[in-house]
Amino acid sequence: MAETHHKEHPKYMNIFWWLLGLTIVEVAVAIPEYATVLKAILLIGLACGKAILVANYFMHLKFERKTLAVIVITPFLICVFLVFMLMPDIMAEKRLEKFAPQSGTATKVIDTSH
Repeated sequence: MAETHHKEHPKYMNIFWWLLGLTIVEVAVAIPEYATVLKAILLIGLACGKAILVANYFMHLKFERKTLAVIVITPFLICVFLVFMLMPDIMAEKRLEKFAPQSGTATKVIDTSH
């Protein structure tokens, strides 16, 4: 008698409900006024959670751990590298904004033509 190995499929409706719940939480996080950094961290974390669910179950990458790790970690490292490399320019721009003259302010002109 041959054994039949029934491969259990993930419960797609459960994954759908998780994705829906995470989307509702994302909208709830995006609407109120939080600090920009806090809002960005929360939204990026929720988006990563949704991406993991989609990749694991709908793209069937649940058993491709090594490949998936390389695919995810490589762009993340490049992004972190670029953020740190651009930090001096971002900080310099903020420092220049502090010392820039405000629009609408009168400047005193000294006449030295006498």
